Amino acid sequence: YYTSHSYAPVREVANACKTGAATNMIYGIALGYKSAIIPVFILALVVYGSFTLCDLFGVALAAIGFLSNLATGLTIDVYGPVCDNAGGIAEMAELDPSVREKTDALDAAGNTTAAIGKGFAIGSAALVSLALFGAFVSRIRRASEDTLFVEGVNMLEPLTFAFLIIGGMIPFAFAAMTMKSVGLAAMEMVMEVQRQFDEKPHLLDANPTERPDYDACIAISTNASLKEMVAPGAMVIFTPLLTGLLFGVNAVSGLLVGSLISSIQLAISMSNSGGAWDNAKKYIEKQPAGSELEGKGSEIHKAAVVGDTVGDPFKDTSGPALNIVMKLMAVLSLVFADAFYAMNKGSGLFNLS
Repeated sequence: YYTSHSYAPVREVANACKTGAATNMIYGIALGYKSAIIPVFILALVVYGSFTLCDLFGVALAAIGFLSNLATGLTIDVYGPVCDNAGGIAEMAELDPSVREKTDALDAAGNTTAAIGKGFAIGSAALVSLALFGAFVSRIRRASEDTLFVEGVNMLEPLTFAFLIIGGMIPFAFAAMTMKSVGLAAMEMVMEVQRQFDEKPHLLDANPTERPDYDACIAISTNASLKEMVAPGAMVIFTPLLTGLLFGVNAVSGLLVGSLISSIQLAISMSNSGGAWDNAKKYIEKQPAGSELEGKGSEIHKAAVVGDTVGDPFKDTSGPALNIVMKLMAVLSLVFADAFYAMNKGSGLFNLS
């Protein structure tokens, strides 16, 4: 509903492009935030119902239920990129414009199916993380012989609440780092393309006699994808480890809960904002030149392209990667739970709790 141009939200974003890129950005971000409301309520009901019926085992079963349609999820996720690449090939091969129109329609549907797939991935990641967090608490309780977490985690503990706030910041820091990485790689790519145009001006001819250096552009993308992920990956890995060793298990509990809550909201909103911007641009491209939205090549279309450019790292980089943040932090905390407890009986090196 929030990513298909058949419905009102995406058409609102398209209409916002009439007054420029800024209003397009405002409407797109607002759409993403609004799209988190219903999924969050559904996820909350699933957690409450499964926990009430079968405790944390019920939450784990709910996570497995979410993952049981994995084959369908993979299918609808792959659908979008295949159609997108088909459109790119049609354009490069200079096929009839009607071919590109068909692939664009398929690509627009692919953005919607991808958003549905990402929704299931986010929901399952949240439930898996919650189940892993429950396993962490049980592990600490067992290691401490029922002296810690006897009645669960007390969020009113000063250290736990402090790290709850810090945990809520982690997804935002991660998203900022990954989005900036995309920006840096894009800038490098633009400079490389400009260099090739300057050195080989005949590339711009109708029938170019020179061949572009594709390998240089591919190298920029692949190098950036590996190099730029070191810092975000290190942050996600070392944050729970250092928190547990230095501040203890109460701090880790707060950190995990905070990052889980923030990741759910941010992942849903970023994924849907990106899909909406992309399909708003495609909706404008479908319109004839004399229509209200003026069609492809107009100033309205240029404003939509800005939104689509911002939306790509939203929906393809930062949004989906937050699922990994949720699960990886919970897995690491569970694996190193005994080590955390061994440090001053769960109080950490600083022995604050």
